Amino acid sequence: MAASIVSQTVARGLRGASAKHLFLDKFKCARVSSRRWLNLQEYQSKKLMQESGVTVQRFYVADNAPDALQAAKRLGAKEIVLKAQILAGGRGKGVFDSGLKGGVHLTKDPSAVGELANRMLGYSLTTKQTPKEGVKVKTVMVAEALDITRETYFAILMDRACNGPVMVGSPQGGMDIEEVADKTPELIFKEVIDIFEGVRDDQALRMAANLGFKGPLERQAADQIKRLYDLFLKVDATQVEVNPLGETPEGQVVCFDAKINFDDNAEFRQKAVFALDDMSESDPTETEAAKWDLKYIGLDGNIACFVNGAGLAMATCDIIDLHGGKPANFLDLGGGVKEKQVYEAFKLLTADPKVEAILVNIFGGIVNCAIIANGITKACRELELKVPLVVRLEGGYSTGGQSLLATTTKITMETALIGSPLTCVC
Repeated sequence: MAASIVSQTVARGLRGASAKHLFLDKFKCARVSSRRWLNLQEYQSKKLMQESGVTVQRFYVADNAPDALQAAKRLGAKEIVLKAQILAGGRGKGVFDSGLKGGVHLTKDPSAVGELANRMLGYSLTTKQTPKEGVKVKTVMVAEALDITRETYFAILMDRACNGPVMVGSPQGGMDIEEVADKTPELIFKEVIDIFEGVRDDQALRMAANLGFKGPLERQAADQIKRLYDLFLKVDATQVEVNPLGETPEGQVVCFDAKINFDDNAEFRQKAVFALDDMSESDPTETEAAKWDLKYIGLDGNIACFVNGAGLAMATCDIIDLHGGKPANFLDLGGGVKEKQVYEAFKLLTADPKVEAILVNIFGGIVNCAIIANGITKACRELELKVPLVVRLEGGYSTGGQSLLATTTKITMETALIGSPLTCVC
């Protein structure tokens, strides 16, 4: 059965900025998501690449117009590109509330950079991926503009099918790689990396050749590939995607744009990287949910969902939609949840003015239902719940959890028709 519109929307939300491409045997794409998302600005990713010896454009970062002007003069480049630094895509076609059109500008006149920055910084930029009110620009990147004679695609990512990292590349870069994989799969090349051995010279050279680099550029591209793998390991990445990996008329192989996804389980040893996390553009509710290790995505309905497990949560949203309702959110508790997390989840749900009812759907295979029940009763007492609450507890400790709800909050117990699990209706 095809996924409903609701579950597709949730899946896109889960992927967010951290979507990970997994190229399978037939080069079709699947996606997975981390338990939370680390958002880095473009200049931050480029700094990480620079530190690993990867070739990127020369650039400076400024948070005011005079500094941007000085940066442009220091570059001494034939042409300069000024980029507004926000996490949303589509910057080039965006519009500022200052009246300036475009969040990316090219100029050969360094003195123009100050004026452009003055109309960017402190103003909101609206693109197809931002909220309607746009996102306020706090920093700009002033970079050397380079001509590109040819664009390729290259990525290193974790692939469960290969039990480790793989390299994926295509001579068709600068475009949506999924479209390339769909229309011309023969132009997608894959190399499985031995996690203990790393990228071998012959693998790097073969990938460089498959990307279309010739002569001295082939060796140069192979060197960049190995440096990108070093970065992949150094920062505990789950994906390093370069699109485009291009060559210039001067004979340079340059990483022009990159996305890096990180393994959140490695946060304890990547504190410097995770300290770069820019949460200012994130939804405040999602940011608060992330503090409690909860996956939350706001939707436009009025029935709040409180579920454990992403699959069950999406199925719950779909069931609500199937019966004519509209889910107000996707909220996944996950496994190993604590009572405090249950309480904080209820605070998030009840703070949404759109919510007119709450549906709790818990399967006790990965969570103790008694913990859920304790959290619910605490929330009902302290938050003075005003909306109807429907609770389904099934699996481990579900009987104890149901009894606890019945005795503590005076919730009446009703048995649904034809063997449906016991429900608690407030």
